[in-house]
Amino acid sequence: MRWIHPATLAILLGAASLLGFALWQDRPPRALPIEALTSFQDADAPLLLPADGQPRHRLHRFSGWQLGEMPTATRFDSPLGSAHGALTYNAQKFWDMNEKRGGHHAGDDLNGIGGMNTDLGDPVHAVADGLVVFAGEPSPGWGPVVVIAHRDHDGRLLESMYAHLDRIDVAVGTLVHRGRKIGSLGTANGYYPAHLHFEIRHGDGVDIGGGYGMIPLNRLDPSKTLAELAGSAPDDLSPSPLASALIPRDEPWTGLEIQGAEKLGEILGK
Repeated sequence: MRWIHPATLAILLGAASLLGFALWQDRPPRALPIEALTSFQDADAPLLLPADGQPRHRLHRFSGWQLGEMPTATRFDSPLGSAHGALTYNAQKFWDMNEKRGGHHAGDDLNGIGGMNTDLGDPVHAVADGLVVFAGEPSPGWGPVVVIAHRDHDGRLLESMYAHLDRIDVAVGTLVHRGRKIGSLGTANGYYPAHLHFEIRHGDGVDIGGGYGMIPLNRLDPSKTLAELAGSAPDDLSPSPLASALIPRDEPWTGLEIQGAEKLGEILGK
């Protein structure tokens, strides 16, 4: 029997290893399963990581139709309390560190001044003219959630998120005006005392994510953003022009709605 010289054997083994590594490197990476091809609302899994904790490809950007439907919001108001947020307080501000939850708070926790469940069932309002892009329950801890997409006066895409609701009163694809009741304040299925977890984000899609984190990502300070985008003096309670356009003609109009209709006529006439 003829033996192979050890040096030759080492060279052959090294060459085989390099060839195997090269072939392995040329394999395309394993494609992760796509969970939704239509919209956020039709996703076949909650808008969080699934139970196995592994990431998935998600198509969560706004469609061309949605982008075309989004109105420009000329003014932003508070989602809770009076038109300017009176009779409410912020129980946990944006980016406050919560050691128990293991991260910074991603929004504002808004409450009625009575505290605890005294505000359970209070109306929650859209902060600005926009398009409802999500309305559902992404997880038990979030409870019912509504997300509305807006354009600000500079054309920037924003989303306002209203979480821990008791009920939802709008459907996906609905145009809503500033001040429109979109639901009522809840407890996220009894997980917390009644309050509204309110977020504002910038971007071109919906990804519910978590309520706490170490990096803000696309989250904005809600209170600061509402103040910056107020668009009018604090004592100006003028209605949204979109509200006047959406009011059914068989309903009686209030004085403010008539003023809004006149304003809409001025806008359309230019």
